[in-house]
Parts: sequence; C-alpha cells; structure tokens
Amino acid sequence: FWEGITDKEWDIKEGFVVSKSDLITFLQDKLEYIGLTPAEYNEFIVYWLPKLGDNEYTLIYFASEEYVEIAKLIIEPEPESVLRVFMVAKAMDRYIEIPEQELDTFEREGFTVIEWGGTLIKD
Repeated sequence: FWEGITDKEWDIKEGFVVSKSDLITFLQDKLEYIGLTPAEYNEFIVYWLPKLGDNEYTLIYFASEEYVEIAKLIIEPEPESVLRVFMVAKAMDRYIEIPEQELDTFEREGFTVIEWGGTLIKD
C-alpha cells in the first residue's frame, strides 16, 4: 500500500460514463478484461465503491502510460510481468457522450506484480 501526491491534471478525452446502478458490473467486467483476478477486482471494488457509489454517474478512465510516467516503480528482482491498473474517476450529475476507451488485456508470465489504485478528480 502506498499513497502519493501529484500535480497531474487529467484531461480525459476518452473513457466510460457509468451510472450508479451499473458501477459494480462495469468494474467487474472491465477489471477482469484488463487482467485482474476475481479476488483482485473484488478488493478494488470494495475499496472504490464507497468513494464512487453516491455519484449519479462516474466518468472513468484507466490511465496507463501517463500513470507509469508519474509513478515510477522499481522492483528487485525485476518481475517478468507487471500490471498497473490506475483508475481516474470524476463524479458527474448527468450522462455525457465520450469516446469509449480501448483497453488492453494482460497475460501473467512468471514472477508477476499486480498494482491497482486510482484518483478522484475534484472540480
């Protein structure tokens, strides 16, 4: 577990706008697709649902390269595969149209490191 502070301003141009009623199913489906196991995505949901569950809609973007750039990770010995899931979320009071984000899938090979986390964008 770790926490950090950054001055990164997230300019979300693609992602997903998810209603309160669809949030759990959405997270299960997308996190499994990305590569988390049921135990891992359930922990993610248990942590994030209280922070997102009161929103009528939530804008969600899964950061990849830009997250890797702001949060360097050094592990010894070096893992054979690393999955870093970082969700950027913003509360919305209404649905908006946004291009859907294309997500990559992940294959675990050998010594594997899995990291998940996120940030909430405040207005």
